[in-house]
Amino acid sequence: MPKKTFYITTPLYYVNAQPHIGHSYTQIICDCVSRYKRLKGEDVFFLTGTDEHGQKVLRSAENAGMDTMEFIDGVVLKFKDLWQRLDIRYDDFIRTTEKRHIDTVMKALSVLYEKGDIYQGEYKGFYCTPCETFWPKSQLAGNLCPDCKRGVDEICEKNYFFKISKYQQWLVDYINDNPDFVKPDFRANEVLGYLKEPLNDLCISRPVERLTWGVGMPFTKGHVSYVWFDALINYISACGWADDKKRFESIWPADFHIIGKDILRPHAVYWPIMLYALGIELPKTIFAHGWWLMAGEKISKSKGNIVDPFYMVDKYGKNAYRYFMLREITPGLDGTFSEEAFTTRFNSDLANDIGNLLNRTLTMVEKYFDGVIPGQGDADANAKEIELRLKELPGRVDVFMSELKFNQALMAIWEMINIANKHIEVSKPWQMAKAGNTKNLESVIYRLLKVLEYCVFLLYPFMPDAAMQIAGQLGMELDKEAINIKDIGKILKPGLKIKKADPIFPRIQ
Repeated sequence: MPKKTFYITTPLYYVNAQPHIGHSYTQIICDCVSRYKRLKGEDVFFLTGTDEHGQKVLRSAENAGMDTMEFIDGVVLKFKDLWQRLDIRYDDFIRTTEKRHIDTVMKALSVLYEKGDIYQGEYKGFYCTPCETFWPKSQLAGNLCPDCKRGVDEICEKNYFFKISKYQQWLVDYINDNPDFVKPDFRANEVLGYLKEPLNDLCISRPVERLTWGVGMPFTKGHVSYVWFDALINYISACGWADDKKRFESIWPADFHIIGKDILRPHAVYWPIMLYALGIELPKTIFAHGWWLMAGEKISKSKGNIVDPFYMVDKYGKNAYRYFMLREITPGLDGTFSEEAFTTRFNSDLANDIGNLLNRTLTMVEKYFDGVIPGQGDADANAKEIELRLKELPGRVDVFMSELKFNQALMAIWEMINIANKHIEVSKPWQMAKAGNTKNLESVIYRLLKVLEYCVFLLYPFMPDAAMQIAGQLGMELDKEAINIKDIGKILKPGLKIKKADPIFPRIQ
């Protein structure tokens, strides 16, 4: 059965702490892409969820004085609450403590064990509990974990290992032969640089004497599976690899795994090798985005510079928060966050540009046409130029969206908004009204309204709620869950009654 579904995933968010700005950024990216695909009429499966096993979770629950599952359930509710506040429309939320996932992990382990790709051996080295990662002494930063720069424990224990070294050259060749597999390109180069050194086989178990909170292993009762091996399987457990072949073939492979750059190695090294060894097709693209920085440092709990997305959404609204996340940063690169930059972007782009265009245009429709959308009037050269640019705009946006260049897609839309605002200043419709030049006045107002109609459709993936509010004020009747790009330019027509309301983006003082 040929694949028909566009499949996009976030990573599974670890439930040892509350959601932060990085989680919300990944989620908004995936929602924007999935909404854009739905806008184009495509069938979409958007998966998100939570990673709920491992020592960090167990310790966090113990530190909170709570039962482990009770603690996890509380954190999961926080994530789901934030996604609702941010207008995130996902199709499935998978938890690694669910039976469907555990069964899939057990099946994958069995297949690899029977194939001879999993073996028992002894591990001697250093273990970072916060990262849940083993490190050889040669890779330590002094006596600290090279990733999080925290202390490590020296351990020696029997564990099970997955033969990733066996597939190293295959993976190098695959990345070189498939330039879209790891994006942006410099992340692919980063992975290839890592693969220049011999891979150590991946330790995929923890002895139950040290950890009980994990998925058991089908060939031993003395170990549970490594949290990364467990978590990565979610991408196939959610779409039925273990028990629903027809559904799996209609969804897999994933079109996009969207992740933060800090988890690139598990996704671009461990995961493709796991899939290849299981005989499963690889995802089409793993896209690693950058970090949000504050005063040049990564935003993190350990640094005490956390940005609370709940606070930002409550203060400024979900539309402004989504817009800032997608407009302010170049996908793949790091971006800088400050509340000052946020308010500047809000006032400039949302209040002054799109907000001003909507309010001024609707005010003129009320004043000059009794709140009814006028006819097309007599198009002058400026009006024809706007029509030409409008026709080209969806194609321009589509090119940027296909490359996940959200900021450039928004810049293209704003270019059109600024042209419309300039058209008001150049044409001076108030002078046309005073002179009784009705046909030219109709032409100006009608073209401004058409720009706003195009904004409804093209801004929908970025700010679905704001897009629907604009549509409502224009008198357009649209189904938020069934809006389709094929209707762009066809809904707003002469004779419709506008419904002007309070500004959607009131300026922040």
